[in-house]
Amino acid sequence: MYMKKSTLIFLFSTLVGTLANAQMKVANFSFGEPGTDTYEQVSFWAKDGQRGDIYYVYGKNRTETRLTFLSKTMPSIGNGFRVQFPNKLVLNVIPMGDRLKVVDDKATYQKTFSWQYEGPVNGIGTFCNVCAQDEKEAMRLVRTYYLK
Repeated sequence: MYMKKSTLIFLFSTLVGTLANAQMKVANFSFGEPGTDTYEQVSFWAKDGQRGDIYYVYGKNRTETRLTFLSKTMPSIGNGFRVQFPNKLVLNVIPMGDRLKVVDDKATYQKTFSWQYEGPVNGIGTFCNVCAQDEKEAMRLVRTYYLK
């Protein structure tokens, strides 16, 4: 198939422009110490002004699984939302100040997750452009895209 050079340049510039305009942000919250078996992290993504994927990472080896957003929580539980694991376990995520209370329906699993900084420490590491830069920005992302 033959295309004019100008057509190829137009298609390439359109693709680059579309990718550059894709706005992605992530808010990471964690419980426990990274690099240990008790470590847990939940990441809430937003893309182009819409709720995105949710990932749960756990353990020393940082095993990752994708969660499914279900719905808002029942008012009796609090102003939050429900997520589901592939094994059908459902957790309620309830913003409380700058932290997230994460609890199952029977309250057998109940932990408070804090915002997790992702970036250089003491000048070592890579800056995360898409990561929420502080607790306020992370909670704003969660409230804006997951509680609406």
